[in-house]
Amino acid sequence: MPMANALTAIRLFLVAPFAFFMARGDVRSAAIALAVWAIALITDFADGPVARRRGTVTALSGTFDHTTDFIFVTSGIVAGASRGAFPWILPVLIVAAFAQYFIDSYWIHRRAKLRGSKLGRYNGILYFVPPCADALVRLGFTWLRPLLTIFVWMLVGSTLVSMIQRALFGKLPEHFPAGASQK
Repeated sequence: MPMANALTAIRLFLVAPFAFFMARGDVRSAAIALAVWAIALITDFADGPVARRRGTVTALSGTFDHTTDFIFVTSGIVAGASRGAFPWILPVLIVAAFAQYFIDSYWIHRRAKLRGSKLGRYNGILYFVPPCADALVRLGFTWLRPLLTIFVWMLVGSTLVSMIQRALFGKLPEHFPAGASQK
């Protein structure tokens, strides 16, 4: 297995512990969730440059990376929503947006790799923020709660805009190759 895919696989193996500790409301669980989140973020920042440096960038590895990011952040947001930290509309929209991204890329446009967009890229990056901010709130940074609420609703809005843009405009105005869209 290429080193970049191994880094992505680490993130995939962190999904279950991350969801478990995000679903619990205590301080200890928040600290562990934040540590798991940090490891996931480090592997996400590292896998793209490692793949490019070693010449192992492929459409399949890009799909593996994007899918792993999706599963990781969605599991944390679903777990947080289960205890009322986030509105359920956010994880529902993330799932719908990822499904649309996948279907649009592989079935509608029959591409060999994912077809990214600038807004989708930013949303994908920003989906990592709510679980982190929630863990910080649980660790005592309660002043973040109103900012987190505003941020989550802005993500809901930007996800809807991204989905509408992809649905209405077959050609995305700001197209990114899949390998560049998350790194």
